[in-house]
Amino acid sequence: MFKKLLLLCSAILILTSAGYAKEVGGINMPDSIAAGNETLILNGAGVRTKFFIKAYVGGLYLNKKSGDANAIMNANEPMAIKLHMISKLITSEKMKDATLEGFFNSTNGNTAPYKDKIDTFISVFKDNIKIGDVYDIIYIPAEGTKVYKNKELKITTKGLDFKKVLFGIWLCDKPADKTVKAAMLGK
Repeated sequence: MFKKLLLLCSAILILTSAGYAKEVGGINMPDSIAAGNETLILNGAGVRTKFFIKAYVGGLYLNKKSGDANAIMNANEPMAIKLHMISKLITSEKMKDATLEGFFNSTNGNTAPYKDKIDTFISVFKDNIKIGDVYDIIYIPAEGTKVYKNKELKITTKGLDFKKVLFGIWLCDKPADKTVKAAMLGK
């Protein structure tokens, strides 16, 4: 009986202590997430700061660790970005504006070919954003890019071309935040 109880307690301890790889900005980032039938691992995570305001914690999830931003953006394989909102100052309008700026930078100013897909993506920010909201941006090659808000599927956008410019918001040569880019790349 004692052995069974000890084994049960050990299993509970292992299960409750596992599952979070890193605490960033007060957020426990999961060490892995599901993307279709695959499990992705946390490559790195950082805090997005603008004008001294901590906006969100962003984490990049891949099949295997990589520090090569261009290879990640161009890869046609499952990957994800998780965003945890940590500021009450981040509004829907501010998130839309920042995301549009990110697309502009990611495409070197050539957003026209992606206009409809960008408009669809931006629609995920139409509802109020509050502290604790979580956006999961998950790319699965056969299905496209799925965006979840608080585990509820909001949109799916097809195409590797769109995934490249979307992930480019955080990983391009002029990313939303250089510190977050470096953190996502595990640096």
